[in-house]
Amino acid sequence: MRLFGEDILPLALEHIVLAVVPVLIGLVISLVLGWWAWRVPAVRRILVPLTGVLYTIPSLALFVVMPLILGTRILDPVNVVAALVLYAVALLVRSVVDGLDDVPDDVMTAAVAMGYRPVGLLVGVQLPLAVPVLIGGLRVATVSSFSLVAVGAIIGQGALGALFTQGFERFYTAQIVFGLVSIVVLALVFDALWVLVGRLLAPWTTASRGGSDRSRADDTAVGTGVEV
Repeated sequence: MRLFGEDILPLALEHIVLAVVPVLIGLVISLVLGWWAWRVPAVRRILVPLTGVLYTIPSLALFVVMPLILGTRILDPVNVVAALVLYAVALLVRSVVDGLDDVPDDVMTAAVAMGYRPVGLLVGVQLPLAVPVLIGGLRVATVSSFSLVAVGAIIGQGALGALFTQGFERFYTAQIVFGLVSIVVLALVFDALWVLVGRLLAPWTTASRGGSDRSRADDTAVGTGVEV
């Protein structure tokens, strides 16, 4: 599909790659750092606030500085990917720590008594139970990543964000709006995909939510005398 003199599908695919790949890389890094911070209180006191500070760095400034840090060309898409990995880590490390914190102590004790070692405990017990919190962090990181990719258009690597810059140059409102709506739609689609992944990996959360809703309905029926 070609609109506004641009092939939209390649731009959309490029936007997806630039937005999603950093989140996945950031998740892997955050799992390691978050687990380390969760196990070592001294590391937690330093690492969690430090990663949070990363997110306060203006994206455009980080995109411009990345070539100096990595030794890449200023128009290299690696600069955008690397910057977005940092932002993903900034958001996800705390989610990993919070998710591990939410695992009940009695479950941990029972798993250790059954012979689980640290790595097996993490993979087989802690991460599955931490899925709801991790999915929440991934949703925020993904939506943020889709929006930040558009900023890369200023350095020539913004995918659908290029519709913004071209639209402003041409004073063409329709092009700007189309670019904005396209990015929002893609972000919502991948947000929904994370929700689906969360339900597949942790189906008990949906069942638990349904049970709690049923319980609240029963309580209301008792109070009002209405049969449910």
